[in-house]
Amino acid sequence: MEGLNLAGQEINMDANDNMDAMLTRLRVAVADVFAVYDVTTGYRGGKAVRLRGQLLVEAREAYERVASRFKELGHTPLFRQERGMDVIFAIPGSLSSSSTKQRPWMAGALFLMTLASVLFAGAAMESLRPSELLTLRGLLRGWPFALSLLSILAAHELAHYFVARHFNTPVSLPYFIPMPLNSLGTMGAVINMQGPPRNRRQLLAIGAAGPLAGLAFAVPILTLGLSLSEVRHIPWGAFIEGNSLLYILLKFLIFGRYLPSGGMDVFLHPVAFAGWAGLMVTGVNLIPVGQLDGGHIIYALLGRHARWLNWAIIAALLALGFVWQGWFLWAGLLFLFSQRRTLLLDEITELDPPCQLLAMLMVLLLALTFTPIPMRIGQ
Repeated sequence: MEGLNLAGQEINMDANDNMDAMLTRLRVAVADVFAVYDVTTGYRGGKAVRLRGQLLVEAREAYERVASRFKELGHTPLFRQERGMDVIFAIPGSLSSSSTKQRPWMAGALFLMTLASVLFAGAAMESLRPSELLTLRGLLRGWPFALSLLSILAAHELAHYFVARHFNTPVSLPYFIPMPLNSLGTMGAVINMQGPPRNRRQLLAIGAAGPLAGLAFAVPILTLGLSLSEVRHIPWGAFIEGNSLLYILLKFLIFGRYLPSGGMDVFLHPVAFAGWAGLMVTGVNLIPVGQLDGGHIIYALLGRHARWLNWAIIAALLALGFVWQGWFLWAGLLFLFSQRRTLLLDEITELDPPCQLLAMLMVLLLALTFTPIPMRIGQ
C-alpha cells in the first residue's frame, strides 16, 4: 500500500511539474503583449488556464501574435474582459468543429434536387397542364424563374462562404433545401460556421457579405422582371405579394405609381417573382436575432447588449403575428435559435469606424427590405 501511495505521489508530482512548465510557457507566449497580474487553472471544464491582466498593444494585434504561439503549445486563446480587466483563456486543442470535413457530394445532390424543385415551381407559373409539368420539356419552361432565384440564393450563400474562408473561419459548403410543394420550390440554403470567427469585425464581414451579394443580384433581376410584368385589375382571391420600401420604390420607378392602388396591381413575371422573393429573403435574414445574418451583425455592433434587442424583436414579431400569422412561427423559431450565443475568439477588439458604418448600412437595408405582410389575398 505504501508503494502505491508513493507511486501516486510521483505521478502527481510529474503532473504538477508538467502544469508548471505549461504555465511558464503560456506566460512567456504573452509577455510582450500582455502584463499578467494573476494566473488561475481549472476554468472551462477544469482544463483551461485564465490569465488576467492588461493588454500592452491593440487587442487585434495581440491576438495575432498570441494565437500563433498558443497553437504551437496546443492551445487556443480566447480574449475576454471581466470587471474592467483583460483576460486571456488558454483552451487546450482547437475550438473548430470535429466535423469540418466538407461533403461536396451532399451539397451537389441537394443543389440538383433543389434545381428540379425550383424548375417545377417555375413551370407551374406558366399555366401548363398537369401532364405537361411532368415532362422534361414542360419542366424546362421554368428556367427563367429557376435561374433568377437560384442566382440570388447562390450569391448570398457563396458570399458568406468565401468571406469566411478569407478569414480562415472553418465553414461548410452551402446546402440548398428543396421544397417541391412550396411556391418557390425551395426553403433557401444554409451554411454552417464550424468554428468561431476571430473578432467582431470578421463576424460583421461574414454576416453582411450574404445580404449584400444577394441584393446585388436581386435588385437587377427584380427590375428586369418588373419590366416584363403588367399592371392589371386585381381579381377576387388573387395572391398579392407584400410590399417592402425598396419594392415600392422599384415599382414606382418603373410604373410611375404606387401599387397596389385603385384596385390595380402589378402581375409579376416569374423573373420578377424571383426578384421579389430575393428581397423578402434578404429582409428576413437581416432580422437582428440569434443566428440570422442580422443577429450576427447586431452582435458585432452591440456585443452582449444585443441579447436585450433579441427579446424586443421577438416581441415585435409576435405583435406582427396578429397581422400576418406566419410571424408567430418565425417568432417561435427565433426564440429557440436565439438561445445559442455567438462565440468569438477575441471579444475585446471592437468595430472601427468603417465597420460601424457598414453595420449601420445593414440596419438601413433591413428597413428597406423587410416585408411586414409578405402575402395576402385580394378581396
